[in-house]
Amino acid sequence: MTVRKATIQDADKISKLEASAFPEEEAASLAAFQDRLRVYPDHFLLMEEEGEILCCVNGMVTDEKDLSDDMYASANLHDENGRWQMIFGVATHPDYRRKGLASDAVRRFVEQARQEGRLGVVLTCKDYLVHFYERLGFVNEGVSDSTHGGVTWYQMRLAFPSEKN
Repeated sequence: MTVRKATIQDADKISKLEASAFPEEEAASLAAFQDRLRVYPDHFLLMEEEGEILCCVNGMVTDEKDLSDDMYASANLHDENGRWQMIFGVATHPDYRRKGLASDAVRRFVEQARQEGRLGVVLTCKDYLVHFYERLGFVNEGVSDSTHGGVTWYQMRLAFPSEKN
């Protein structure tokens, strides 16, 4: 298994993986991935085997404390010096689910954010995934303001301990 950051050449494969993991109204488009990869390719973590992407975690960095729907729509809202790492999606190939790939990928993504000096990581998820993210250290902050895809989302936050404590 290879773990690496993405490049613009990965956009098509990432888009297809996303389409296999999310309903059409929730999945990011190929154009959205191309925009994101042009602006913040270092905030894509890919796990692949023999050239096939099996898991992808991606998201932008911002000073905003909460994840909002406009962040999905505009890659230019990314601020490389931002304090919070957002996660927009965790997508795993259907044949490789429930094998620990997503947990491993999220842990690696979180560790990258920690190493970069962020305050923490924020994501939104559906109710059935709250427990999954809680096991990874995220805290459920309740229902998000997001209306993405017309479903209810819960905001989850993993704040890093301050070195001042």
